[in-house]
Parts: sequence; C-alpha cells; structure tokens
Amino acid sequence: MSIFLDKQLVFPDPSKAFENGFLAFGGDLSIERLLLAYRSGIFPWYSKGDPILWWSPNPRFVLYSNDLKVSKSMRQLLRRKTFRVSFDQAFEAVIDGCSQSRPQQGQDDTWITDEMRSAYVNLHEAGYAHSVEVWDEEELVGGLYGVGLGRIFFGESMFHRKSNASKFGFISLVQALEKQGFDLIDSQLHTNHLESLGAVHISRDLYLKEVRAALEFQTILGDWSFMLEEY
Repeated sequence: MSIFLDKQLVFPDPSKAFENGFLAFGGDLSIERLLLAYRSGIFPWYSKGDPILWWSPNPRFVLYSNDLKVSKSMRQLLRRKTFRVSFDQAFEAVIDGCSQSRPQQGQDDTWITDEMRSAYVNLHEAGYAHSVEVWDEEELVGGLYGVGLGRIFFGESMFHRKSNASKFGFISLVQALEKQGFDLIDSQLHTNHLESLGAVHISRDLYLKEVRAALEFQTILGDWSFMLEEY
C-alpha cells in the first residue's frame, strides 16, 4: 500500500519501499523536504503530470571514489586537457542540458519537470546543489549536477554534446571530491555508463550506513570552484 505525504515534513522508513524502490507520493519539493529526503536515502523521480514520487531502491548504485576506473583513452584526454572543466558556473544551463538530453535508462524524457528544475535551482542558490560544466572553448558540451551533503555527493543527471564530455566532467568531479575526503558518490540507479567508471550495487542497509557516516562531516556550502584550484 503506497504512502501519501501531506504537509508534514516526514518520510516513511525506507525499508517500507516496494521491491522496485517506490516509497511514497505527494508532499512538495521544498529545500527542507529535499534535504531530509537525501539524508534519509530517498530521492524524487516522476514524470510530468504525475504526483511527486519518492524512491529508495534496493540495491543502490554507487561509486566509491577510490574505485574510480579511468580508461587509458580517458587518461590521455585528461592529460591533454581536451576540455575545460568548471564547477558551479552555469548550473541552470547544465540542468537544461540534462533535461534536453536522451533519457537515462528507465526514465522518460519528461522527468526533469519545470517543478523539479525550480526546486534544484533553489537548492543551488541555497548552496547545496552543484554543477560541473565541461567546455570546448566557450561552448558547453557536457556536464552534470547533484547535491552535496557532508562528504557524499548525490548525483542527479548528466549530459554530453560531444563524445566523452560527460565522462571527462564526472572523472574530474570524483577526483576533486576525493581530495576533499568524499568517499561516496550516489548514482541512484544502474547505468552502463557509470558501471564502466567503477560504480557498483550495494544493499540499501549498507548505503544508509554510508550516508549516516558521511553526514557526520560539515557540508561544504556554496561555490565549489575552489576545489578545481586545489585539484
């Protein structure tokens, strides 16, 4: 039986999720509710015209930063600095790029609704949501966005307009975050793209344990550009 969320700022126990990961519907996309969701191992994902749907899949697809796999060809691209990478310089352009790109596995092409876009722009302006931009000279050719809390990054979506651009940005992000002590990147659901970079499935119980440990650290709010200076 599905659980309806009202205005009360609370989520059901993630262990009550259905086999497919669906947990509840309703509620809102306020900053406070979204932060509570991520801290609880829950994320929103729904299509235009549907109510807000909340998910906590088991198993969970994650990447441990020290397990990042970088192919020989990607190492060459990184060494040659084929693209230029920036953090938090064009958040809205990145989320628009993700909404226009081909759908991720198992998702239709309307999942970044106007409501979702506004919610994550608000999270970005509050200092919690971050973007990675990949540039070919002055052209935005790829990127990704997600939420940073404690020492965990919750990835939401990525896109590319040139071959290897999204991988270039993702690898740059993981390597920069590792220097800041981030051990875990949450990828939510399986994709072949992220599996090739080292992402694996772990149980929900282990995932929630990892989240709790990561949240013991202070959240790095605001512009993450400084990470590239250190990177």
